[in-house]
Formats: sequence, structure tokens, C-alpha cells
Amino acid sequence: MSGILYVTGTPIGNLEDITLRQLRILEEVDFIAAEDTRVTRKLLTHFELKTPLVSYHDHSGIAAAQAIADRIAAGENCAIVTDAGMPCISDPGEDLVRICRERGISVQAVPGPSAVVTALAVSGGSTAQFTFYGFLPVDKKPRRAMLTELAVQTHTAILYEAPHKLCRTIADLQAACGGARMVAFCRELTKLHEEVRRMTLDEAAAYYEANAPRGEFVLVLEGASPVQSEFTAADAVKIAKTYLEQGMSATAAAKLAAKETGCTKNEIYRLLHEEENG
Repeated sequence: MSGILYVTGTPIGNLEDITLRQLRILEEVDFIAAEDTRVTRKLLTHFELKTPLVSYHDHSGIAAAQAIADRIAAGENCAIVTDAGMPCISDPGEDLVRICRERGISVQAVPGPSAVVTALAVSGGSTAQFTFYGFLPVDKKPRRAMLTELAVQTHTAILYEAPHKLCRTIADLQAACGGARMVAFCRELTKLHEEVRRMTLDEAAAYYEANAPRGEFVLVLEGASPVQSEFTAADAVKIAKTYLEQGMSATAAAKLAAKETGCTKNEIYRLLHEEENG
């Protein structure tokens, strides 16, 4: 009978954030797949756990994931953990989860803290909608593409960044988004020296030039201001009518007109319906 892969969260800083269920799973499984066995060993030692560890990180490759899946398929239970927070988020664990699911192996969540949501909650920015981007790409072309997307994204964006790359990232965001864009710089979350600094990119550039960044950062970037449409709702309805004359349904016509004008599909559809009914 196949075992179970437990996707297990661990504290992002403060060890008091570990849950009773996490401790039970980490003790009961046959082995733990850890991003850095040295980091996880410290956690286990703190809680007097002696579960065997295997290394599974960015450079392990698919063969290592297959080997872990083989052990689970043979009946062993495994907990996958990252150095901090929930595994499989900007993390190689996603490959192992995919392989296990493809092989019909049970995958269960043992949830814990996430730096993404924790930073968003204390950022002081809008939390209604957000997109998590992980780390900005290093290579120029994909990095430029992501920065271009961030420049026009109208809802909150969340990024990770290492301290030695932070100043370059700030400069790139300044160039793409403008120096007035607000960002919350979150570091040492849940730890003794937790710090959240909310400021413009221009202010951040000056601050971190004078104060060397330390610790891993989560950046919560405010969205761009929505671009005002040059079209009125009446203009959008006229465009939708031309699509109706071509034989399209009202729904399809409203959708295309919305794409062209920036007006909402529902508003266009409502006005079309009102005109049709006099």
C-alpha cells in the first residue's frame, strides 16, 4: 500500500509558530525531504525529534524526486519541508508533488505560515487582489518582461529578494514603475527584529544606499493606477452593435467591445439589453 506525502509548513522565523499537527507529522513520518538538512536538523533538535532526513533542493533534479516518490509508493510516509514557511512555493517541492499526483500517491497539506501572505497582511497596502511573482529572473529578457508586467499591473504584486540583490531590484523597479510607486519592504518576519518599511521606490533607493540590506526580503509593491479609457460607455455600445450586425451573440459582442474600449463587459451587455427592450 502506498504511503503519503505530507506537504508540511514550518515556522518562517519564530519557532513558537509551529503547530501540534506539524510536530506530530514530523515525528511520525518515515523520513523528511528537506531543502537544507542542516536547517531542518536544527528545527528537529529544538523539538527533540530524530526523524531521518534526505536532501531535496533546487539542484536535486527529477531523479531525486522520482527516488523519493518510489519510497512513498513502496509504503513509506514522507514530509517535505522547506527552510522556512510552506514548501512548494517558489521551491523545488512542486516537482515532487506533481510526480506523486501523477503516480496516484496521496498528497496531504499540513499548513503553516507563509512569508507571502504574512508580508501582505502587515504591509499596509491593498490586500483585495495580489499576484505572487517570486524572485525576479536573473536573465535580462525574462527580467525585462516581468518588470514590464509589473509596471502596468493594477493590483498588488509580491516579490522575494535576497539582500545582496535588493539595490539592483529597486533600481530596476524605479526605471519600470517610476520612483513614486509605494512598496513595503518586509524582513525578519516573526523574528525579534521584524521590520516593515513602507516607502516610495525613490525613498527606498536612498535608504538602502545608506543602510546595507540585511536578511531576506519580501517586497509588497502597490499596483499601478488604472488607465482611464478614452471611450465612453456609449462608444462601447456602438462598437458592440457592429459585432451584433456581423451575427455575433450579445455576450460575445460585449466581450470584444470591452476588450477594445476598456469598459466592462457587464456594463456594455446591460446597455445593449436596455436598448433592445426600449
